[in-house]
Amino acid sequence: MKKLFILLLFVPFLGLAQAPNRFDKEVMEIQKKNDSLWDSSKPTTVFTGSSSVRMWRDVQDRFPNQQVLNTGFGGSQFSDLELYLDELILNYQPVKVFIYEGDNDVSAKKRLRDIVDTSERIVTVLQQKNQNMEIVLISPKPSIARWKMRGKYRRLNRKLSRLAEKIDGVDFVDVWYPMLDKRKVKQDIFIEDGLHMNTKGYDIWYEVLKTHFE
Repeated sequence: MKKLFILLLFVPFLGLAQAPNRFDKEVMEIQKKNDSLWDSSKPTTVFTGSSSVRMWRDVQDRFPNQQVLNTGFGGSQFSDLELYLDELILNYQPVKVFIYEGDNDVSAKKRLRDIVDTSERIVTVLQQKNQNMEIVLISPKPSIARWKMRGKYRRLNRKLSRLAEKIDGVDFVDVWYPMLDKRKVKQDIFIEDGLHMNTKGYDIWYEVLKTHFE
């Protein structure tokens, strides 16, 4: 009985940790920053998703001929992005959006079917709100820190690729294999945590993604 009482004391805190609005403050800060940068008279490309996007600080410099907004928010999953489609994407009326999610979904041990279902709902809403928007799904990347889960990541990438194939206006970009050295992930493209990329990692992303700006 005592153990049950202790467990119940922690339930509110556990629920709070997974509260759907846990990114509200960060999203508001992202909006404030991008609202000050955005020129509504120019075609806009949005990069959004989890920390691999958030930490791509020179993405605008990489694509100087485009107006690029970075609305990435660290630790996010597809289900988090779904809550903020207006704030992070639609409000900027982009002609193109690059989405990087799924990395944290797999780490959180979500079912692949649930991950893909959520991504499909996101694509559906975006296309309903803006029929001319091009959507690019960036594959979850390999990393040293999460290499043990590589099988599940590869399965998710195949599913996201098939999703893109069946929907007009949606592309899938594979960054998984370019980040490998034969069958192992490259060791020199990450910062100390083995999860987030350094400049060499973003060089790879740039080379893969630049054709989608042409």
